[in-house]
Amino acid sequence: MISPDHITSTTCPYCGVGCNLHLHVKDDFIYRVTSPHDAVVNQGNLCVKGRFGYDFMYHPDRVTTPLIRKTRQQPGQRTQAFDRSEWREASWDEALDYVADRLVEIYRRDGGKAMAVYCCAKATNEDNYLLQKLFRALFRTNNVDHCTRLCHAGSVAALLLSLGTTAMSNTAAEVIHSDCFIVTGSNTTENHPIIALQMKAAVRDYGAKLIVIDPRRLELCDFATLWLPLKPGTNVPLFTALAHVIVQEGLVNRAFIEARTTGYDEFVDSLAVFTPEYAESITGVDRGLIVEAARLYATARNGAIFWGMGISQFSNGTAGALGLIHLALLTGHIGRLGTGLNPLRGQNNVQGASDAGAMPFHYPGYMEVDKEENARKWEAAWQIEPGGLNRTRGLTTTEILSNAHPGGVRALYIMGENPMMTEPNLNVTRRHVEQLEFLVAQDLFINESGAYADVFLPATSWAEKDGTFTNTDRRVQRVRHAIAPRGQSRPDAEIVCDLARRIEQRLGRPASAGWDYAGPEEIYREMAEVAPMFAGITYARIEGSGLQYPAPDATHPGTPFLFAESFPSGRGRFFPLEYIPVAEEADEEYPFILTTGRLLEHWHGGTMTRHSQLNTLYPAPMVEMHEIDATRLAVQTGDAVRVTSRRGSVVLRVEISPKARPGVVFIPMHFTEAAANLLTIDALDPQAKIPEFKACAVDIQIADVADAQQVPAAELRGRY
Repeated sequence: MISPDHITSTTCPYCGVGCNLHLHVKDDFIYRVTSPHDAVVNQGNLCVKGRFGYDFMYHPDRVTTPLIRKTRQQPGQRTQAFDRSEWREASWDEALDYVADRLVEIYRRDGGKAMAVYCCAKATNEDNYLLQKLFRALFRTNNVDHCTRLCHAGSVAALLLSLGTTAMSNTAAEVIHSDCFIVTGSNTTENHPIIALQMKAAVRDYGAKLIVIDPRRLELCDFATLWLPLKPGTNVPLFTALAHVIVQEGLVNRAFIEARTTGYDEFVDSLAVFTPEYAESITGVDRGLIVEAARLYATARNGAIFWGMGISQFSNGTAGALGLIHLALLTGHIGRLGTGLNPLRGQNNVQGASDAGAMPFHYPGYMEVDKEENARKWEAAWQIEPGGLNRTRGLTTTEILSNAHPGGVRALYIMGENPMMTEPNLNVTRRHVEQLEFLVAQDLFINESGAYADVFLPATSWAEKDGTFTNTDRRVQRVRHAIAPRGQSRPDAEIVCDLARRIEQRLGRPASAGWDYAGPEEIYREMAEVAPMFAGITYARIEGSGLQYPAPDATHPGTPFLFAESFPSGRGRFFPLEYIPVAEEADEEYPFILTTGRLLEHWHGGTMTRHSQLNTLYPAPMVEMHEIDATRLAVQTGDAVRVTSRRGSVVLRVEISPKARPGVVFIPMHFTEAAANLLTIDALDPQAKIPEFKACAVDIQIADVADAQQVPAAELRGRY
């Protein structure tokens, strides 16, 4: 039995649940991960990624020395370089001097509009705060975003419109206090496994009624009272039909509506067309199920709604999330334990990166950049002359690359993201990336995006640095360094501060103390002193189990659930909705609808898990389809097929699955050899600017012999 030299308590680097991990370290090597049974978030439970997915940091492909491309890249001729022979090693001084020189050169010539940055939902709150500060304070641009634009931007936009908020209203573990809860657009058992355990316990041990609304027959359907298998992209008519039933049958909470909402009468007038019969004709869900689900949720003592990116990742994603908000406002199922509106955040710190200002419209704490009083507060905090900060909203993630051309974005800094896997319509994205004049990647591995970079700055993993993550429950938790950085890799915050000092010097700005910090705690305090929602959060107070914001002062205990008495907007607002179909319906030429998502064994663009032994559990992509469709195509599990959309094609093997619905196929997003986003459409939600990842039209044909031979044989492992 190995005896550890020390055990470090930290927070998981994968999904938004925020599980507590104990890293067992021997000879500066993590050999085991456990979790204590008194951990407030996960009670000792861990999924396969949390327990075994830490070995990526030891992978031989990890970059631990700064790299500079040997061949200077030119706009329009930029190429990918995965082979190390195309790079040369450099010292940190040389690499950072080169980055500072090129960025300042472009800024002086073209101004702030030419500069853009992708912050990172995998990095800490402190890392993200500093990087957005660098681009706002030094380059005077709000072209700052991260992957929230590709996951829950529609949810955030809807919550801001109706309630003036951005995050989950309640704590996921409160589900055991719910009489009825809806899970929609979320494959919770694979994407948030520990929350799924709590949901199963709510049904099995506490008698809660579960309603699953999803095109696929997910594992949670085995625990559900009702499953509503809707057609992808028809969320708005289904949710509005539920509202129609609640209103028509007098199941509304009149006292709550009169005291705490506005726009109700206009909203009720808009419901006339959204009958269960109409919704059935659009969604494919039996009208009887719609009526039964509405009654079950509305008559519950405590009703809750949980949703994932199957709601937000549509060109009508904001409207879909508003449809869910309406249900809570109609019934008063918000502002109490076991109720609420709960978008499940996908990445470990996507909530925190948004909180820390890694967005084009908001400073830290969701303070809007185009409001004078907000800009003046941050100018004072960052020692900037009055009027120095840009008051114009910046470009979003999906707009940054489409503006990569002369007169637009010329320099892009990417910390930990991988747009060449996560953007829609990747063939077009590739052409945009190639137009950049200068590209910096700060990461652990040369992924599909970093391969285009001019300079690669090697960062440490989460286990090699200190800071905080904020989970989907709004709980700010400690991240603690357990082992020494591999090679010459450095924590993201150190890299950003070192670079900022060089840029400040080259721009001739007065030297300030704004980039010298004693550690991450001082960075967090700088943010919290201006953003009131974090004012009461200190490292001392979160040392144990963390703290849920808002925590406005040092004595505030944190806020497990929101809106007990009021909404940030004052009153919750109803919005009449209309059904706008997905941008691309199935037709004779492309007869299937493709939806995309994640798997239990993998995560996001695959940069971490595909450099882990987790990859052996699910080593290759497969297209999931219903047996009816497989029969029509004359294919079996393991056969190779070519899936084609109007934007691209991929070759991969078939998995006939009971999860699938006829006419709808599913491809996971993690595999570069059959990248799902070569197929997806770049139609955007007009309000949230989020792409429609969850529905596009595709054709499927048996792959020819040559293509089939290039695809590894199917290896069904692990839970399969």
